Amino acid sequence: MKQIRYLLLIIFFNVINADFLFAQTGKLKGTVTDSLDKPIDAAAVILSRTNFSGLTNARGNYLIENIKPGTYEIVVTIMGYGPAFQKITIKENETAELNFKLYQKTKQLGEVTVNGVRTISGMGHLDEVHDGVIYSGKKNEVLILDSIDGNTAQNNPRQVLGRVPGSNYSETEGSGFPSNGIGFRGLSPVQSIETNTRQNGYNVTADLYGYPESYYLPPLEAIERIEVIRGASSLQFGPQFGGVINYITKDGPSDKPFELTTQQTGGSYGLFNTFESVGGTYKKWNYFTYVQYKQVDGWRPNSSVKNLLGFAKVQYNASEKFKVGLEYSYLRNTIKMPGGLTDQEFEQDPGQSTRARNWLRSPWNILALTAQYKASEKTIIQFKSVLNVSARDLVWRNEDGGPQAPDTIDRATGNYVPREVEHEGFVSVTNELRTLTNYKIKDVVQTLAVGIRYFQGQMKRQEGGPGSTGSDFDMNLYGGAYENDLDFTTTNVAAFVENTFRFGKSLSITPGYRYEYLSSSVKGYITDDDSAKILNVDRSHNRTISLAGLGLQYKTSGTTNIYANISQAYRPTDYSNQTPIGVSSKIDPNLKDASGYNADLGWRGTVKNYLNFDVGLFYMAYNNRIGIESLRDATHIASDSVYTYRTNVANSVHQGVETYIEVNPVKMFTDNSKIGTISFFNSFAYIDAKYVNGQFNGNAVEFAPKTINRFGITYSIKNFSTTFLISNTAKSFSDADNTVNSPNATIGVIPAYQVMDWSATIKYKRYNLKFGVNNLADAKYFTLRTDEYPGPGIIPSMGRTFYVGIGAKF
Repeated sequence: MKQIRYLLLIIFFNVINADFLFAQTGKLKGTVTDSLDKPIDAAAVILSRTNFSGLTNARGNYLIENIKPGTYEIVVTIMGYGPAFQKITIKENETAELNFKLYQKTKQLGEVTVNGVRTISGMGHLDEVHDGVIYSGKKNEVLILDSIDGNTAQNNPRQVLGRVPGSNYSETEGSGFPSNGIGFRGLSPVQSIETNTRQNGYNVTADLYGYPESYYLPPLEAIERIEVIRGASSLQFGPQFGGVINYITKDGPSDKPFELTTQQTGGSYGLFNTFESVGGTYKKWNYFTYVQYKQVDGWRPNSSVKNLLGFAKVQYNASEKFKVGLEYSYLRNTIKMPGGLTDQEFEQDPGQSTRARNWLRSPWNILALTAQYKASEKTIIQFKSVLNVSARDLVWRNEDGGPQAPDTIDRATGNYVPREVEHEGFVSVTNELRTLTNYKIKDVVQTLAVGIRYFQGQMKRQEGGPGSTGSDFDMNLYGGAYENDLDFTTTNVAAFVENTFRFGKSLSITPGYRYEYLSSSVKGYITDDDSAKILNVDRSHNRTISLAGLGLQYKTSGTTNIYANISQAYRPTDYSNQTPIGVSSKIDPNLKDASGYNADLGWRGTVKNYLNFDVGLFYMAYNNRIGIESLRDATHIASDSVYTYRTNVANSVHQGVETYIEVNPVKMFTDNSKIGTISFFNSFAYIDAKYVNGQFNGNAVEFAPKTINRFGITYSIKNFSTTFLISNTAKSFSDADNTVNSPNATIGVIPAYQVMDWSATIKYKRYNLKFGVNNLADAKYFTLRTDEYPGPGIIPSMGRTFYVGIGAKF
């Protein structure tokens, strides 16, 4: 009997083992593509509540084997796209096929939702088509503000925009004036004059061509993301050499009718910043509004900033196809500027001031009407109409005599010398209509974008008015009229067309064309520094501009691509450029328009969630570049007879390398680290910007440092994150002669400098605490020598400052 029992047990276990070993299983295969039928690499295909899963390859294909028969829910996920779900029944000895199409979806990063952005932390790039604009083949970056530690209360450019390779800034105290101007690839950073500055896709500068300076910038606490498009950006936005920077404000939350955000920040030199916003969604209405008040006593004497900014937008979503919105931006400020320094004064003490009576204000009002109509699943029509009514007013001890001229009380009169009063008023209307549509050629999706813009601008310029002998802000005239009183008008009509042709699932080519008509005029009078000789002015200038470009993009995987582009650029100079306000330089009366082109070649993308990179080469040809020469007055022999002359210096070529690499080594192995994560990023640019003809052949272009290198470390664990940033900028020159030393402080070398910044954020439920140190090592440096207000001379950058802020969301 025992032998029989043993035999039965052996047979029983053998049957079980045979059933286990020879159980019939099935397979699952398929393809994962995006909305344009392009394969998606590295998408995760998961059978819910099982251990079965797989990844797609570069062709978007996947295969999962040895699946037990049954009915399963399949989930497909990848960063940057919304998940897809389907059910399927797996049968014995059969291979089931299931294909998925993923669509770009809002991606949650900290407190921000962003559409169609590829990033692992803080900075990434935009997809081929985004918000009705083609980005295929174009060099672009996007910065997610709530994912970056930084001093947003003071709009510190290094800690936010510093991640963009090759970005250079004109840093002044308190972000007051200039508004932390930015330049790329060796272009001038002063007031961002060679960069198209936008908010929510529309222009916010004083005048598109007559006066393309930026005095208004939204507070970074209200910004969701910053989009930067460099090089080949002229076709869809304008002809600027420096590309486009676009500040996107936050929206009200879509899941509740009311949300209140408050942030209070204090810091060194009396910094006080209060920011409040409310927003929400009620039925078909979405709204968002904020108010910010900031004041700070300057790091230098005779320096202070008071800013009041407001913003409100409301959007009515009439249907899934049509939405319309209204936005209003408001700025009121009062800024006291301490003036420029000579080289000797800067070396003695960069924190000193020799001017106590310089004031500026720039009231800004922007009203924007926006509309979007989704004509079909393939076609979107967008319209933006913007009214800008703004001004720039200043009263100051003028540039006569340079920074070395003392601003002291005249013993004979017992008063200071009279100041000068300057006024500029701007009124402009910009209308832009854009259409983007997808269509197919042989079952491959193509994308066409067309648009037209009409701009009408007027500027009233009054300068050299006799001001008061006082020290307060006083714009009244005392005993005379303005030396110059001019009315400028600018009319611009522009049209563009771009088409992305796709060949297969990897290669796309985007040719484009832009046509511009520009008409400018000036009327009024000037005295040419001699009030007894009044010269009446009545001039006009019309021109047409044709620009062409071509972009290529090749997908090396679902999340990486090679891009290349070339695009023509143009910078017109009109009579506004020829009569700049408050300038110590002499101006060439025969300034010519500048023209040229940009080209890029690079490789970019993300590898899973641990690597983000963009490595590229650039080349920019800039003909008839406007710059500054140093000349000597032939009627004088003394050393102080050197003066500066603004003219078309020569042709220049800007070429080099730009790289951004960010790696998170912890996420290479796990997404659930108990010790937190650490990431490293490096933003590097090598810029070889030189004149290539004329008397300055071989000289470096002004404000073009050879290298700009920034290295940062971010550590985060649960609700805490901190970032340490080191910024190194090589030396540059302020004039085409590459003058190193001069008795005239408006020209000379801008020495190399290193600045360190540290910032941190702690979040607890609905509350946050932000704190940090700017210029940790208290470096003594400057980024700007200027021949105009707020100089002339060296404008020192700020020393070490501290800040701490507390905020909440309800």
